[in-house]
Amino acid sequence: MSTPQHTTSVRDRRSLGPTEDLARGPDGVPHDVVGLSALFSVLFAAVVLGMWLSGSTGRVAAVVICMVGVPMLVSNLGQRSERARDQSP
Repeated sequence: MSTPQHTTSVRDRRSLGPTEDLARGPDGVPHDVVGLSALFSVLFAAVVLGMWLSGSTGRVAAVVICMVGVPMLVSNLGQRSERARDQSP
């Protein structure tokens, strides 16, 4: 005897909560933030590497930019992620 399978469609508006929308990914992760994180990480690493290889002044600037840029990047992407994620009351 087979057991019945219960499936719910992500696209069914009746199965959504009051704060959910159909524009998000089914896993709830804001995928645009994940993509932006990857893009900015690669670009940031390229800029820092270029500064590091340019000489002693570039090395100092690269360290300073890492100390300021990394926390700023993480903070801004975290805020964007919170805005894009479903908010439960």
